[in-house]
Amino acid sequence: MKYMLLVCGDDTADSTGMTPVEPWVEELSVRRGVRLHGHRLRSPADAVTVRVRDGEVLRTDGPFAETKEHVAGYDILECAGLEEAVEAAAKHPMATVGAMEVRAFWDDEDAEGEIRRLDAELTAAGRERDFDRAMACYAPDVEVFHPVSGLEQRGVEALRKAEEVWFSTLSGPVEREVLEFRVRVDESIAFSHALVRMRATLAGGQALDTTARVTTGYRLTGDRWLIVHQHTSVPFDTGAPAAAAAAGA
Repeated sequence: MKYMLLVCGDDTADSTGMTPVEPWVEELSVRRGVRLHGHRLRSPADAVTVRVRDGEVLRTDGPFAETKEHVAGYDILECAGLEEAVEAAAKHPMATVGAMEVRAFWDDEDAEGEIRRLDAELTAAGRERDFDRAMACYAPDVEVFHPVSGLEQRGVEALRKAEEVWFSTLSGPVEREVLEFRVRVDESIAFSHALVRMRATLAGGQALDTTARVTTGYRLTGDRWLIVHQHTSVPFDTGAPAAAAAAGA
């Protein structure tokens, strides 16, 4: 479950003896993989408070409330439960001079499920040779390294043309089998790594059966996840294993 840590500073507290925050970030981000991201915020004096009353935008320089305590930054954690998040918050250096507010995210979203359904949509679109259905999975500014041309395709229209060229070399449906699919979601950005097997019949009658590694980047646009980056790589036989075996003989 995801939690936000609101790092609350206290203007009246003496922070000269506070330990650096970098070891805490290193421990939770690199070693434990709990901290997804976070950042410091500028001083409350640099804040702008916005209110709308009777259709009029009211802007006030400074924080919305005058108080000795203020939010100095935030961290996003992904923990097994509240106790783990509290333990992480207690180890933050600011907890010794200020306070750490731990708040859980709403858990009614299934981002990973949405991304997996998006991948299933690509499979169905290929089987039906439906370009409109396939392109609806991509953002307008998508960047794709296409395996057919070997070049980067920028924009959904360029991708559509590359796909149309590829499908023109095939007859019948394209069977797309996802052998392995791993997803990592972080708020509005996500990545997946997949091993995908493609089977089809070439226009000349020969069988096509190839497996590729597909790395995909997604962005949450409004209430939809869309593909913004995709890189497909196919195996390339360099003879390295044979050369290594010969060298060891």
